[in-house]
Amino acid sequence: MHEHDTDRAAAEPPRRRDPVYAAATRMLAFALAPVAALATPGRARHTACRWALAARFPAECLDGLTPDTRAAFEAARTRALWEHGVLLGLTSGYRDRATQTAIYLAEVRRWGSVAEARRWALPPEESRHVAGTAIDVRPTEGARWLERHGALHSLYRVYDNEWWHFEYRPGGRPPRLPDPGAATRGARGRPLFRRAETMAVLDLTCSAP
Repeated sequence: MHEHDTDRAAAEPPRRRDPVYAAATRMLAFALAPVAALATPGRARHTACRWALAARFPAECLDGLTPDTRAAFEAARTRALWEHGVLLGLTSGYRDRATQTAIYLAEVRRWGSVAEARRWALPPEESRHVAGTAIDVRPTEGARWLERHGALHSLYRVYDNEWWHFEYRPGGRPPRLPDPGAATRGARGRPLFRRAETMAVLDLTCSAP
């Protein structure tokens, strides 16, 4: 994904107010549970959690995620809140091709190198955000929780340099890669894509407004 303006090798330390937000959100979920039980019998915890997290993270949007990815994420965040008192919010989920292309080209402009840009963002045809099976989460404590417990929901951290990025992989834990571009680098760390492809991307960045 696209979050490298702070330390990206490891999660940032929790902010002092994060435990306060977590406790308040859990209290809100408890308060909403009776209403949730009436609204959705048998799914009170899930619904109360969803309502409480919507109050804590009002800008997040789960639309566009595949049904299985969304269900896995909602199950994970429900468990995180009720069983461990941990918040698990969504920073970014599904992206359309235009959005992902803009992010990718911005990285190419930033670094002046396709190979370096691919360490932080992938073109839309390779991005699991475009496929609706990738999520970027927050806060850091939520990411740590998901790294420990996400396998129960087929959600895995896949890159060393992106603590926030997880993918829905129902087939099992994927190999952990150094960064998003690692899959397209050879054994010696050299890019496998052709020079013509690099020049085409650089041409696009030069012509972009």
